[in-house]
Amino acid sequence: MIFKGRKFAIVGLGRNGLPAARRLRELGAEVTAWDDSEAAREAAAAEGIVVADPDMAGLDALVLSPGIPHLPPRAHPIAVRAQQAGVPILSDAELLFRAVRAAGSRAKFAGITGTNGKSTTTALLAHILGYAGIPVAAGGNLGKAALALPHLPDNGVYVLEMSSYMLERLATLRFDVASMLNISADHIDRHGDMEGYVAAKRAIFDRQEAGDIAVVGVDDEASRDMAAWLREKPARVVTVSSATKVPGCAAAATLQGAHNAQNAAAATEMALALGVAGATIAASLASYPGLPHRQELVAEARGVRFINDSKATNADSTAWALACHQRVVWIAGGTAKAGGIESLAPFFPRIAEALLIGRDAPILAATLAAHGVPHREVGTLDAAVRVAWDIAREAEIPVLLSPACASWDQFTGFDQRGDRFRTLARAIAAGAA
Repeated sequence: MIFKGRKFAIVGLGRNGLPAARRLRELGAEVTAWDDSEAAREAAAAEGIVVADPDMAGLDALVLSPGIPHLPPRAHPIAVRAQQAGVPILSDAELLFRAVRAAGSRAKFAGITGTNGKSTTTALLAHILGYAGIPVAAGGNLGKAALALPHLPDNGVYVLEMSSYMLERLATLRFDVASMLNISADHIDRHGDMEGYVAAKRAIFDRQEAGDIAVVGVDDEASRDMAAWLREKPARVVTVSSATKVPGCAAAATLQGAHNAQNAAAATEMALALGVAGATIAASLASYPGLPHRQELVAEARGVRFINDSKATNADSTAWALACHQRVVWIAGGTAKAGGIESLAPFFPRIAEALLIGRDAPILAATLAAHGVPHREVGTLDAAVRVAWDIAREAEIPVLLSPACASWDQFTGFDQRGDRFRTLARAIAAGAA
């Protein structure tokens, strides 16, 4: 077995950690797992996984779930002990790469990062490759945990969405094709400042060689700077933007808006680098079904469309959604990111009324009041959808959930928030019918 005789500690037994623990055991490793939640520890123990505060002696690596910090000022105590003991702290994507290579597979790795658009681009590239008949497995920050992905043959491609948290914890993984879509302020509480965040994102290009491809979106200054920096490196640099015209993209109902033009352009360049013919790419783009929680039309009633853009957890992402509509009832709020929603001011005239939910609704309300935007604080998503229906039905305009905030104050994640919105909207549509 590939990891026989190796010892790993897993800390964080959620979407990444528990699958990693299972897979490492299957590959022959000795695994100790820990989670600060007693319920999570009990669930792992019920599967026969050894649950204990890990001993650093003889440990090959600590696999830390992406959301758990390993650097000051909020470093987890177990991460601090690991660093003091010289134990590497890795992401499960790194261990997937090692497992694939140890198994003798020459499958390629495609990595996608950026502040916004990475989930769409990851899913889109996987769709193109699958359409072309190439063995493909997609995951990482999107969908399945990296280490839970299946073994692929030499002609296969792993398509991994890479968050800044995951990119901080790579050691040997080399992406044959890597893309950085855009950069705007995000996760500053984790990375300390914008410079730290940019450095984490730039790590997706580490270890690339001549013959590898680096695809960079150049619609923002930080990304343009990164593209210039990369031109001194071995990989071939390809730049894309929201102005890039992509055959087949315009025919896809799920790829509307300038931001999706850039996403499609990045996926196209990556697919070309991976050997897919241009005509095949164009045909596959036209058939792309889209992602849940990303401008997803979830219900329609009496001329009102309910659009689920719950994955928009920062203002830049919400800007793309607002740009697609002339007039909307906007549901926003949750845990605000640095900078709040001030950057959305150019889109405020499109908002018939904003309905604000969650912890930081007062912060958003202050910005909207300063710009004269009609708004009210309604507290919960359930209340917001009810009020939005009344407003939108009279005006015959869409209801857009695009929160511009994280969801942790009221939900387990953006997906639970979006699922709830979908349920509420469909109930209204059923009643209206």
